[in-house]
Amino acid sequence: MVTTAQIKNNLISRIKDSKDLNFLRALQTIFDASEQELYQLSPEQKDAISIGRKQIKNGQFSSNESVISEMKEWLAKK
Repeated sequence: MVTTAQIKNNLISRIKDSKDLNFLRALQTIFDASEQELYQLSPEQKDAISIGRKQIKNGQFSSNESVISEMKEWLAKK
């Protein structure tokens, strides 16, 4: 069975050795298209991010340490 690491190494080697500009451009297009799909957000997600950024800007957030402490207290009461 071929591992992910083996496939990556094989692709890296083949890309390094390639002199075919059209092939390399096609690969670039594939990578660009796959990256764009990763970051396409719904309007609701964009709104939630905007709200979160405003809350951070206004200091409306808790530190990781305080959240962990609060959770430990809550769990101790259970």
